[in-house]
Amino acid sequence: MKLDQPRALLALEDGAVFEGWSFTGHGEVSAEVVFNTAMSGYQEILTDPSYAGQMVTMTYPLIGNYGINDEDIESEGVQVAAFLVKEYQEFPSNWRARISLADYLQAFNVLGVEGIDTRALTRHIRLQGAMMGVLSTIDLDRDSLIEKARGAPSMLGRDLVKDVTCTRPYLWWKGRPEPIEGELDSFEWPQGRGQWKVVAVDYGIKFNILRSLARRGCNVLVVPATTTSDQIDKLEPDGLFLSNGPGDPAAVTYAVDTIREQLGKRPTFGICLGHQLLGLALGGRTYKLKFGHRGANQPVKDLSTGKVEITSQNHGFCVDMDSLKGADIELSHINLNDNTLEGLVHRKIPLFSVQYHPEASPGPHDAGYLFDRFVAMMEREGR
Repeated sequence: MKLDQPRALLALEDGAVFEGWSFTGHGEVSAEVVFNTAMSGYQEILTDPSYAGQMVTMTYPLIGNYGINDEDIESEGVQVAAFLVKEYQEFPSNWRARISLADYLQAFNVLGVEGIDTRALTRHIRLQGAMMGVLSTIDLDRDSLIEKARGAPSMLGRDLVKDVTCTRPYLWWKGRPEPIEGELDSFEWPQGRGQWKVVAVDYGIKFNILRSLARRGCNVLVVPATTTSDQIDKLEPDGLFLSNGPGDPAAVTYAVDTIREQLGKRPTFGICLGHQLLGLALGGRTYKLKFGHRGANQPVKDLSTGKVEITSQNHGFCVDMDSLKGADIELSHINLNDNTLEGLVHRKIPLFSVQYHPEASPGPHDAGYLFDRFVAMMEREGR
């Protein structure tokens, strides 16, 4: 703590209160409080749209030591509601660093707080479950903050996709978004940009997913979450990609309806929220996990090969596999920590999805083969 750092209090809806000091100035925010177990990759975590509506606690104690660079962002800005760390390193040391973590958070008016007992906070969430909280440097009355936390809207039933999806379609070209000219109904695919035309529905898509598709010869058009099935049909893509994103999948009813209408029309690959929405479109149910899976070290078993992958994950909801029994759906991957569903495939139509992040940003690269599987599916179905 420096002398000029304002005191900050984090109050949870169950009455627990944690104290720290802001390294980004004053503010107050309410959000769900979660934790991430990755030792690095805080820049990718901060810019992952799946964290919209959440304060992220890093379990690794020293954060900020390599600053912020221009290459590793996962969206156009900071997406987390607030960032909680044990110790902030204000002097970054990395040849790619352009600015400090504090400057980056301040540019997007996001609170960063250090000095929190992150071990105690993480243990509390593991035991009691992720819950709503209020973080403030303005109101330091504990009872007042607890009441605010109890009055904050829960993640259950919240459609946060509408807050993070793109407002206009764009092509992914040379590592950056390229807005299309005109309206989607008059769009024509540009030539020479890849063998496979892929429509990626943006529920909160990470840039590294787009990088991964482009590296495999995909010409990727990113469309808003509200894009209809008829609009997708008119684009005549070789494949449909369903992205990650935040919030309760059951609340994104318009996306479920569109996916349901697309079933069987073209190869489909879903990741994270896209996986959950696909499960709902197939007639299944979703439920909220106690504290979710967030980190770069989640063990997942591929049931088709018996291999275990170490995966990057960020999700608080899960598909109930029992709700899909008898629907020509096969469980393809399971989480070895809690045996929850991590992937599914359809026996009759060309689709598959996973709950984790094969683009692994941050995280290991064990699951990158899934993008190759999607390309192979488009090749097979296109013959």
